[in-house]
Amino acid sequence: MLPVNGLSPSGFARAKKAPLSKGAGRVSGLGDSDGPCLIARYTRRRPGIPPPRLRSAPPFDKGGFLRGASGTPPTFLVKKLTAQILRFSACKSAPYVVQYKLTKYGKTGGIPNGTQQSDPDGQRQPQKFITIGEVMLRLTPPNYEKIRMASAFEASYGGSEANIALALANLGVDSTFFSVVPNNSLGKSAVRWLRCNDVHCTPMILSTKEETPSHRLGTYYLETGYGIRPSKVIYDRMHSALTEYDLTKVDLDELFDGFDWLHLSGITPALNKNCADFILRCLRTAKEKGLTVSFDGNFRSTLWSWEEARDYCTQCLPYVDVLFGIEPYHLWRDDEDHSKGDWKDGVPLQPSYEQQDEIFQHFIERYPNLKCIARHVRYAHSGSENSLKAFMWYDGHTFESKLFTFNILDRVGGGDAFASGLIYAMLHNYKAMDMINFAVASSAIKHTIHGDANITDDVSSIRNLMNMNYDIKR
Repeated sequence: MLPVNGLSPSGFARAKKAPLSKGAGRVSGLGDSDGPCLIARYTRRRPGIPPPRLRSAPPFDKGGFLRGASGTPPTFLVKKLTAQILRFSACKSAPYVVQYKLTKYGKTGGIPNGTQQSDPDGQRQPQKFITIGEVMLRLTPPNYEKIRMASAFEASYGGSEANIALALANLGVDSTFFSVVPNNSLGKSAVRWLRCNDVHCTPMILSTKEETPSHRLGTYYLETGYGIRPSKVIYDRMHSALTEYDLTKVDLDELFDGFDWLHLSGITPALNKNCADFILRCLRTAKEKGLTVSFDGNFRSTLWSWEEARDYCTQCLPYVDVLFGIEPYHLWRDDEDHSKGDWKDGVPLQPSYEQQDEIFQHFIERYPNLKCIARHVRYAHSGSENSLKAFMWYDGHTFESKLFTFNILDRVGGGDAFASGLIYAMLHNYKAMDMINFAVASSAIKHTIHGDANITDDVSSIRNLMNMNYDIKR
């Protein structure tokens, strides 16, 4: 807890009695600090008028927190609080006093320090995670058959962002997914798949035919590789419900209310301009509301070109706290003369520690808002046997994980499992080396599970693999 203008850091400090305007609340000033979190509650109103409930009182989330990103001066939070009080008081015509205390997230800045925050009554509040993307129907020929030979397909559901929401929910994180699906049996079945894995789907939109004329759920076909034959994906997702829905109608302030972490990827903006504009709006709103934002470029060559992806994803970087992967982004040696090339030019797919560290440093110099950058590196011995390790920049240092070698049952979703593993470790305040090893172990385990998502509900099994412990659990 930080002292506020010499006031006691414990409990709540009484606000100064200097009204902001007639009928408005009262708030005192605060000193500067990085990564502030203003916690407030209403303590007095006119006689006979009960105070508003903390959990519904603007501008705070459901835990009673008003958060600022790393580097945000507390005075900004006070101004925001003041504006909200004025707006709220105008329709209530009753003055009230606000009590508050100031905390900080921890040395990581905007990244939550631990899994829980305390509300003003001392109750523990779990960190809340939300992600946005497209959930799709996946059709796979059984027994490693090629699509052109198949007479039957196994049906399941997936999608990068949905995979991450599901993986975190299985590990016990309060996880929510937002998307648009058609209001038919396929759309409802996709929602049911998420809900049965403990993902909250309350904000999801089941669209009507008027809202999404094609009224379809995106679909993809997976031809599972075997031995020297690689896997193959065919997309059938044009005119899906998410791409046809008017996303400007989505109230992002309401959607993000009460959440601590937002995850996005480069897949959704690749679908069409409607989705691309929406994701940029999500990034800006999340930044304004003080959420921790993670982003995975997740390039898909069947959806857009390499240059299109680089141009767009580079626009996202100023809003990101946790970055997965180092592509597709522009990192020009000279912004005025692109002929001098990109800092990533010539870096091999399996870089050395020194090569990767240099790239991380250039990212941080250009985008100091980044708190963490992580990427996994794959070594493909065959279509059925791979090795994985990862590099991570965090807290001023580059870390290199252990190397994990494994046989592949289902490769799809390995990158999503890596991302969900790292997010889980960060939410639970793991040490840096444990964070990156836990992330790689999560990805390795996913390769042994059928389907898109890492359905692992036992954290100890991932930690055992992280520590190279293969003993039977008894």
